[in-house]
Amino acid sequence: MTRRLSRRRYVVGTGAALTTGALAGCSGGGGDDGDGSGGDGGSDGSAGEPADDVPSGIDDYLTEGEARLYEGTIMDYTGQDEVVVDVGAGDVGFAFDPAAIRISAGTTVVWEWTGEGGAHNVASVEGSDAEFNSGDAVAEEGETFEQSFDAAGIQLYHCTPHQANGMLGGIEVVE
Repeated sequence: MTRRLSRRRYVVGTGAALTTGALAGCSGGGGDDGDGSGGDGGSDGSAGEPADDVPSGIDDYLTEGEARLYEGTIMDYTGQDEVVVDVGAGDVGFAFDPAAIRISAGTTVVWEWTGEGGAHNVASVEGSDAEFNSGDAVAEEGETFEQSFDAAGIQLYHCTPHQANGMLGGIEVVE
């Protein structure tokens, strides 16, 4: 179910009820300062911790697809209610930042557009444990797309117009 929250904010649920409190905690990422260091990753402003134990499904997908900003680590955001991923990050705007994240079941991922790299979307790929799609590609800075992940699994996604340019991402959802 996709629900328009405002002119530029969408919530997509996996069947779980979303409360006003869950939506009130929404925040934007820190933006990209050109070096790909990107967003804050959490609604409380805390950054995740890098970990080397990337699940093979995510590592293979990101490595084989030459994902931009992926350096063989996964950012661990377990225990947070919401995590922000920048869309259009990196030096040419063809990356998700961070490219690989680990979250707890029940966490909402908010993809926020930087306005760089042209029009982007966020779409799950075959092999993901859930289907999600932000819809048509858009270029406007501040656009957001939200997806709650309620069950453990591996989520692989890309920007459809820029997947050949390495605009790929992966999410490990843990119990």
